[in-house]
Amino acid sequence: MIATSDIFSISNQKQFEKIALKVFRFQYENNLVYKEFCDFMKVKVQEVKSIKEIPFLPIQFFKSHSIVSNTNSIQETFYSSGTSGQITSRHYITDISLYEESYRKGFAQFYGDIEDYVVLALLPSYLERDGSSLIYMFKDLIEKTNHPESGFYLNDYNALTEKLISLDNSGQNVILIGVTYALLDLIELHKFQLKNTFIMETGGMKGKRKEMIREELHDQLCKGFSVSSIHSEYGMTELLSQAYSLGNGIFECPSWMQVLIRDPEDGLSYVNDGKTGGINVIDLANINSCSFIATQDLGKKNPNNSFEVLGRFDNSDIRGCNLMVL
Repeated sequence: MIATSDIFSISNQKQFEKIALKVFRFQYENNLVYKEFCDFMKVKVQEVKSIKEIPFLPIQFFKSHSIVSNTNSIQETFYSSGTSGQITSRHYITDISLYEESYRKGFAQFYGDIEDYVVLALLPSYLERDGSSLIYMFKDLIEKTNHPESGFYLNDYNALTEKLISLDNSGQNVILIGVTYALLDLIELHKFQLKNTFIMETGGMKGKRKEMIREELHDQLCKGFSVSSIHSEYGMTELLSQAYSLGNGIFECPSWMQVLIRDPEDGLSYVNDGKTGGINVIDLANINSCSFIATQDLGKKNPNNSFEVLGRFDNSDIRGCNLMVL
């Protein structure tokens, strides 16, 4: 069995690969869906010697199968957002403390002590439904700030504007996390001159606005909030870890998470750094479900292991081997 303390204390690539291979073998033995998938792909488990030889489960399986690697009782179920009538992903969590440790340590790795901040959350689309992993995370982080001014805002833009200006003017460090369309709504109502605030966008337009390319979006947000860069959070229902961008759309992972970029024409091979392809995520905190996930996001990786998210596959773009046959 892999100790979670080993996962969260990874400090180099050799350690990461060693633990990733252990997790792969553990999940092959204990996750029925993943085992069937690997067997269908004719993977000889004992011959897998590097992370690039590990099969990545298509993320769509979370919509159609129960992806768990143990028989423990379910403590939480997280659901993806989706428009009416859409089938949503379900992530069954058998040990919620793993998620808590992952996002707390991940946040600290990039931002330091949570108690140094007031956290304001403008996440209407997420607050309006049950089972959001993002709401679970930020509810906990807000509590961990131990600051009475931290909190959620649904649609009360006026109260949020007053609070944000007052806190920023006082010299308080602030993180405002918002779903993208709501941040745009906010700067249409008020132009800010912020000096002590990080703006972090997450999610997207959620059908409320026309999608925009990142450069255009971040340019509008930088001007509207009068900040030099826009931070971003890259996470999803099916993962227990998040990557963060501190500006320019360049994401970095915590030490127990990595991305690989698969060839869009052949889902079993990889492209070189700087080339565009499908994002495969290794999330070792996801030990109780599946740590090896082929997402529907397009991106490219840089030589220092940072990465960019460039868009999404549409169904017609998913070619190569049919990974969804199970």
